[in-house]
Amino acid sequence: MATVTYEKASRIYPGSERPAVNELNLEIGDGEFLVLVGPSGCGKSTSLRMLAGLEDVDRGRILINDKDVTHLPPKSRDIAMVFQNYALYPHMTVRENMEFGLKIRKTPMEEINRMVDEAAKLLAIDHLLDRKPKQLSGGQRQRVALGRAIVRKPAVFLFDEPLSNLDAKLRVQMRAEIKKLQQRLQVTSVYVTHDQIEAMTMGHRIAVMKEGKLQQVGTPLDVYDRPANLFVAQFIGTPPMNFLKGKLEQDGARVVGAAFSLPIPQSLRPATQGRAGEEVVVGIRPEHLHQHAPSDRGPTTELRIPVELVEPVGDQVVVHGKLGEDSLVFKLDPHDAPETGQTIPVLVQLDALHLFDGKTEKRLVA
Repeated sequence: MATVTYEKASRIYPGSERPAVNELNLEIGDGEFLVLVGPSGCGKSTSLRMLAGLEDVDRGRILINDKDVTHLPPKSRDIAMVFQNYALYPHMTVRENMEFGLKIRKTPMEEINRMVDEAAKLLAIDHLLDRKPKQLSGGQRQRVALGRAIVRKPAVFLFDEPLSNLDAKLRVQMRAEIKKLQQRLQVTSVYVTHDQIEAMTMGHRIAVMKEGKLQQVGTPLDVYDRPANLFVAQFIGTPPMNFLKGKLEQDGARVVGAAFSLPIPQSLRPATQGRAGEEVVVGIRPEHLHQHAPSDRGPTTELRIPVELVEPVGDQVVVHGKLGEDSLVFKLDPHDAPETGQTIPVLVQLDALHLFDGKTEKRLVA
């Protein structure tokens, strides 16, 4: 069991002007499952590799259980890492792959056998112990990689996009298995992914990164309901949040754009008062746009939306519309699916609106 702390940790690759990771401050609790998420190149994998000792820390420091490990070699950090490409030894059997780290540590053979057998049974790969990696499916190889990490009983598990090579169905299955495994073992875990659905479903907390900087840390629900800025709002959620550009009028009581006018709900008025004339961005989640008035969801106002595309997805249709220069995406019951080219009335759930400063892109908080 362990805590992990990044204190203004930075990584600057030679020849690069911008840090790959820029003064990362992050605390990970004992037994917590934290997910680092963001687009390609945001610094999430570099942050993980800094913790593993596979990347240098150019400024700041990293602590595990309050011990400074910034410049310690990987073998001295009591961590185990599961890689994207499994990193199994092809000439070894499953058992030999799982034993390897324990043999390096000179663990007694009797204990090695017990630990490997326990981990293999836990991961349902006990019938595969005599096979070699080339005889396994992608999901089985990933289980072997997990088993190799488990037998070491590390203080911290590190996962570097471990499911990205699997097909969609197997990814869903494996992410559930990893989450259940972490809950059972209660080992502090740091998981890197570019898939925000993985982040939302797996982590106790998620940390969203962009261009080497931490944007927001919180529970999945906190980050979804209260995104710190436009980037987080757009990155977290499927389909992503809709944005409408406008200006505040009537002392912040209304936001007006080229093709819309929306009243500001009372809950947000304190954040907009005295800002008349300022540019803002209104954020609307797709689920807060309705064709029929939602019950017990507070006040609504109507927008008329020209429909550009309708995508059937089984129990819903995803509708793509246009409001002036701004695009809108929302979901409807398939029995209410409009025709392409049709203009339909859509009700906006006002109490669910988000407001962002048009210049700083930060969330306006009442």
